[in-house]
Amino acid sequence: MLTRVCAGGVVFFEDQVFILKNDKGEWVLPKGVIRFNQLPQEVAIDRVREEGGVTAQIVSPAGETSYEFYSYSRKQPVCNRIDWFIMEAGSDSYSVNREEGFSDGGFFPIEEALEKITYSQDRSLVRLAYRKYNYYRSEELVATVG
Repeated sequence: MLTRVCAGGVVFFEDQVFILKNDKGEWVLPKGVIRFNQLPQEVAIDRVREEGGVTAQIVSPAGETSYEFYSYSRKQPVCNRIDWFIMEAGSDSYSVNREEGFSDGGFFPIEEALEKITYSQDRSLVRLAYRKYNYYRSEELVATVG
């Protein structure tokens, strides 16, 4: 089995999360394969910018997921292992990259995004990341007020 190591971002702006609709009609989070000497954090930031036109900074690691599928082009099973990062965008502006195979996307309120997201694993990741992100935001607020 071929294993691909990837990285991606769970990107928040206020109480919204960024998701994309891919060429299979699936609502997903931005992610990509780690190549050569790239760091997972660099790949996550790059894929968020490349796929969605979103500039964001990493707040915290979000965890790891993995899934398997059969690649007809490679004629073998593939395991994607993804390191996820919680990210914060400076604004809600975005630009879906249609050349990368995405047809729609944007920042959506959490509940709406959870209804749209295709895979349960991604929904669970967004829920967990949102809790961690809110904790981060509350700590930031305490630091600026205190």
